[in-house]
Amino acid sequence: MNVTLLDNERIDDLEIDGLRIIQKKDGFCFGMDSVLISDFARIFKRESIVADLGTGTGIISVLISAKNEKIKKVYGFDIQEDMVEMAQRSVKMNELENKIEIVQRDIVGISKGRFNKFFDVVVTNPPYKKVSTGLVNDNEKKLISRHEIKCTLEDVIYESSKILKDNGIFYMVHRPERLVEIIELMRKNKIEPKEIRFVYPHINDEANLVMIKGVKCGKTFLKILQPLIVYNEQNEYTDEIYKIYGKKL
Repeated sequence: MNVTLLDNERIDDLEIDGLRIIQKKDGFCFGMDSVLISDFARIFKRESIVADLGTGTGIISVLISAKNEKIKKVYGFDIQEDMVEMAQRSVKMNELENKIEIVQRDIVGISKGRFNKFFDVVVTNPPYKKVSTGLVNDNEKKLISRHEIKCTLEDVIYESSKILKDNGIFYMVHRPERLVEIIELMRKNKIEPKEIRFVYPHINDEANLVMIKGVKCGKTFLKILQPLIVYNEQNEYTDEIYKIYGKKL
């Protein structure tokens, strides 16, 4: 379906089932982290209802809808009005209105109301940096997407626990340097870490991303999965990355 683009927007081909996404030319664009967490988030329960917290462009909502037939509906939440409107047009362009609903809403306090214990799965790619750390970008949209301006890591995990049903699944991608904090906050909020997978740019590099799966009110058992390597010795995508992106080897 054709949609109207604003002057500062473009359409990118996701190369998966003909899906496309609208992005701002000068704003925050989705990265590999969103693609990886969309693949990591395996949804097995039939008729699952999923929350995508901090949806931004809507990329995670679109990808997990395409990759998981058992999803009944995805609610993508974001506080930024223009990002929500843009993501809604992407949903319409992909003819996914019956499966995805993009909602303008602050993550903080989202559990107070109809969404309390409403979701089977939460998937999130939250801002990685604390307000006092990292380079500050002058672009407000990029600033909100990358720094904890509107919500903190603790806010995201607390609200995720509240909106998840008991035994609901929590998926998050973040930075390895905050892993101890992440696990502490998850357990504090009754989300038991179950699987952790580190992502490495090259085999001899330090990890630059970590993906984590947790279960609300789950029993104690943690599995460290095989590392995910992005580039091979020829500086090309590894076979697994090609597979995740749905490209031919």
